Amino acid sequence: MSIQAPRRTPAPTAVGTGLGDVLVPGDEGYDDARRTVFATGTPALVVRPRGEAEVAAALAYAAREGLALSVRSGGHGLTGHATNDGGMVVDLRHLDAVEVVDPHRHVVRVGAGATWGKVAAALAPHGLGVTAGDTAGVGVGGLALGGGVGWMVRRHGLAVDAMVAARVVLADGRTLVVGPDRHAGLFWALRGGGGNFGVVTSLDLVAARVGDVRFGSLAFAPDDPARLVAGWRDALRAADEELSSTLVLSPATGGRPAAVTALVCASHDDPTAADRSIEPLRRLGTLLADDVATVPYAAVLAPGGHHPASARLVGRNALVPRLDDAAVAAVVAAFEGDHPTALGLRALGGAFSRVLPDETAFAHRDAEVLVVGGVVVPADAPDAAVEEALTGWRGVAAHGTGAYVNFQGTATEADLHAAYPPATLARLRAVKRAYDPGNLFARNLNVAPVAPVAPVTGGEASS
Repeated sequence: MSIQAPRRTPAPTAVGTGLGDVLVPGDEGYDDARRTVFATGTPALVVRPRGEAEVAAALAYAAREGLALSVRSGGHGLTGHATNDGGMVVDLRHLDAVEVVDPHRHVVRVGAGATWGKVAAALAPHGLGVTAGDTAGVGVGGLALGGGVGWMVRRHGLAVDAMVAARVVLADGRTLVVGPDRHAGLFWALRGGGGNFGVVTSLDLVAARVGDVRFGSLAFAPDDPARLVAGWRDALRAADEELSSTLVLSPATGGRPAAVTALVCASHDDPTAADRSIEPLRRLGTLLADDVATVPYAAVLAPGGHHPASARLVGRNALVPRLDDAAVAAVVAAFEGDHPTALGLRALGGAFSRVLPDETAFAHRDAEVLVVGGVVVPADAPDAAVEEALTGWRGVAAHGTGAYVNFQGTATEADLHAAYPPATLARLRAVKRAYDPGNLFARNLNVAPVAPVAPVTGGEASS
């Protein structure tokens, strides 16, 4: 039985279509397949290919039928691009193999549909790990292509910094193996440029030697948040790069009191050195709880879950070159203001900063911290209510010089320019023209092949 075009009455799940597993409305499993962590769509069909030939067939089908195309690895994106209404979702969950292909160089081949929890568990017996992600259920492809900030970012950099090759199915059906010496422009673009250029089916990453780490949280009385933020900043500036940390400021909400918590991961080879690096953080303020313990690196990833449909998480982020006192004051004002904002400050530097800004498509290597802000509004909140809720965040954003693709809650032209400096964006557009001139891969922070023309706002248009 062959599948009918989804613009007509959807057919039952087809066998032998060459697209892989196919789900259409009414099929068992479709209702789950149309959902992502932060969004629910009504795609005409969800396909789950088991190989690159089926990926290519799915792309050809979407192009032929004029369907909007979403590519999903884990489905954790705030923008909800991993689902859609009336189009096709290519769900890569079956392309999830994890294999050590070069034990001497620690090169690991990871399917783009794998989750970071699976990667961590598969590499643990080898004493290896990849610095990417905070949540076990996050997909490899989406996170890695946007950059990949993880719990060893200061020691080993971003996930894209560990990438040495990738396999990509293009809009025209070709499969390319890309690397520093093969399709080098495309390889550069994949390391931070997101899913704009094709369906990445696997990545070759150089894993790090890692065993147990010191990991956990330090909870503080939130009586002096400015002192806590400034003290955390100063401690991380003085810390060795084996220590990574995120400071979380959670405003009072839903009957729960405000909280300030430092999350830490010390990946030292020497446990005593790990404890020494964490100790200054324990002295930031009144310590209410300390659950830091020695755990396998594979255990540091949080389980995650789905966001409630009754609410909407509005997320924003800023890469801040220097968390000076003015930036600290802005963070505290957002946390304590009339529109309280939850904030996470992730320390960068170290290996993250040793990569040249034009070496990958992730260009903001001068950032000292990545600040993520979030407010929760009703699911049906109008735009005006969302803008009002973001009042506190704007003061923080003013101190940023860029944005991280994976934590952006919107995908506007302004977001595109925040993520990519002009020279980076121009280079990405050139790669896009070469490999996806028809912009089949548009449901992302989209790098169009040609820059949009700004509307004329005064006088007569020139011919």
